[in-house]
Amino acid sequence: MPIILKDITADELYVHLAPLGVSLRLARQLQVAVVRRGVLPDALPSTSARLLEKVRDLTVMPRLTRVEKQTSAVDGFTKYLFRGDGPEPFEAVRIPLLHRADDPKYVICVSSQVGCAMGCTFCATGRMGFRRDLATWEMVDQVAQVQADSPHPVRGVVFMGMGEPLLNYERVMRAARILAEPCGMAIAAKAITVSTVGIVPGIRRFTAERQPYRLVVSLTSADPVRRRELMPVEAAYPTSDLLQALHEYHQATGRRVVLAWTLISGVNTRDEDARQLAELTRGLPVKLDLIDVNDPTGRFQPPSRAELDGFRDALTARLGVPVGRRYSGGRDIHAACGMLVGAVAADMPPAPT
Repeated sequence: MPIILKDITADELYVHLAPLGVSLRLARQLQVAVVRRGVLPDALPSTSARLLEKVRDLTVMPRLTRVEKQTSAVDGFTKYLFRGDGPEPFEAVRIPLLHRADDPKYVICVSSQVGCAMGCTFCATGRMGFRRDLATWEMVDQVAQVQADSPHPVRGVVFMGMGEPLLNYERVMRAARILAEPCGMAIAAKAITVSTVGIVPGIRRFTAERQPYRLVVSLTSADPVRRRELMPVEAAYPTSDLLQALHEYHQATGRRVVLAWTLISGVNTRDEDARQLAELTRGLPVKLDLIDVNDPTGRFQPPSRAELDGFRDALTARLGVPVGRRYSGGRDIHAACGMLVGAVAADMPPAPT
């Protein structure tokens, strides 16, 4: 079987190519060229053309096909539609962080699957159902192609696009390693985020392996009955089991647990919701990220300003923990959280107002 470039780390590439006489230093040089520039060099200093030809004979370097690119006229978020190993398209989103004139940069929201099996009722991706896992190279190439198309550097990656990352665990972690390694995309491990709806075995494995990446857990309700209505994963991995895994994560790493809370008007923004969350997380250092629901069907709506302010006041009074407000941009081009469905612009319904 040929060696698939962009699918393995530099150390793994070295193991594969060492029998040819490739040194670790050369393997790292090849990784830089492949991951950052998308080429296998024809010539390198102090390296014979014959050796490079042998490497070329043993390797393949797949590349995503870019189907479409759209940029929001509202906030500059850019959505990319790609095809890879299969016929089904999937999406990545470039998030601009341009508020510091001396440090303009991007974060890339990466898909790890086509579709999603989790079926969260407020998420368009979840309504697609699961199609397939993405390969490691397909995730790495999302970042590489967006970087090549961007005027500023990519300094962060969030696995928050299509799919549940912890159900494609090994490929996602390998992609994260390639993106983080100095001869890969050289993105700091602490700037790589893996998001999950609460796959307890995956969280425990993430903890046991001491993964250096940031973990975010989508909770959205502290009431198990209501959470199950919104997020069917509750049936497989109940909130009680999830909280136990998060306590283990905190004890092993010393890190504060980041919980994402999708704000849905009239559903999870009451004082009672704040009280339940405070009881659930008592003794666990957490940070809460609030994010508006984005539902093109109109079934679920974000809270009004008054409703949001009331909920934040209740959280402040009851939790006494950091509460952040995460902006989800690109709603006008269906690039916001929960809106990715791998569709070309002509197939998308109008964006909600």
